[in-house]
Amino acid sequence: MLINIKFKDGYAEFINTNKLPSKYEVIKTKDPDRLIQAIKDMEIRGAPAIGAAAALCLALVALYKEYKSNEELFELLNQYSEKLIKARPTAYNIYASINRILTNINVKEESLAEKVLNIALKICEEDIKANLKIAEYGKDLIKDGDKILTHCNTGALATVGVGTALGIISKASENKKLFVYVTETRPKLQGSRLTAWELERQKIPYKIITDSTAGFLIKNGEINKVLVGADRILLSGHVINKIGTFTLAAISNLYRVPFFVAAPLTTLDLKSKIEEVKIEERSPEEILKIKRYWLAPKKAKALNLAFDITEPEFIDAIITDVGIINRPVQENIYKIIKKY
Repeated sequence: MLINIKFKDGYAEFINTNKLPSKYEVIKTKDPDRLIQAIKDMEIRGAPAIGAAAALCLALVALYKEYKSNEELFELLNQYSEKLIKARPTAYNIYASINRILTNINVKEESLAEKVLNIALKICEEDIKANLKIAEYGKDLIKDGDKILTHCNTGALATVGVGTALGIISKASENKKLFVYVTETRPKLQGSRLTAWELERQKIPYKIITDSTAGFLIKNGEINKVLVGADRILLSGHVINKIGTFTLAAISNLYRVPFFVAAPLTTLDLKSKIEEVKIEERSPEEILKIKRYWLAPKKAKALNLAFDITEPEFIDAIITDVGIINRPVQENIYKIIKKY
């Protein structure tokens, strides 16, 4: 199994997804600021992977930064938590990891650094297990011969384990014949660069399409299921995910094509209201350039929103690590939360 991010021999290790598919590069670091930069620059991306990286970042702070007391360490952890949130403010797993660490330590503990590390390692281990459970729950929603549309990258490169939406596809492909349509996912091309790379490794047949092709395929009956991930899910059932998700959900709803979201419970934000969610706006140059090559006039302006919001009425089910939340999504989220 491909492990995207881990802690080994005192180092945090991660696959630099910005170099794929042309180069497979593993970065090793003891520097928490290097992890923050990796999250900001999307060398590490995908909500579960960002959550794991945030946890390991705080572990590196505890292990390697200079401080004279537990009080100073606690202050450092809070400072780095703010840096992490500023790096990618929309994906909720980063908040979940930070909250879990900060609420489970206190300044009176001995071996505080070890405690932070152990919590971070547990967060990584739990994501691997959560991915496997999502895949197990979701595989039965996929039928033999299905043609599935997926958006962005939701596989091992977006998590610590086998992935969320792509993890389901991988599991279902073990005994079913599937075909996957992969949106290129502008402007960072996570679909054509990363999802295609993962499907290629697993020998799952696929075709890459432009983002704007998807609606036409759905209308013409070429898609049986749409399967996406999530960067944040609200208690109201609203799903915040890669820009373009809302469009796919709305068109799927119009043509009665099942639209599924796959995410662990750590992506569920129980506190925020829809108007409180900050949609990350990234550099216009991600749209205007590819590497050093300009695609538009140099004085052109661009709006580069990283995420959009999909209403719960467009979602047929949310597949989690504790079960499937079916329609009506908003009502059934409350039911599953009461159990866990």
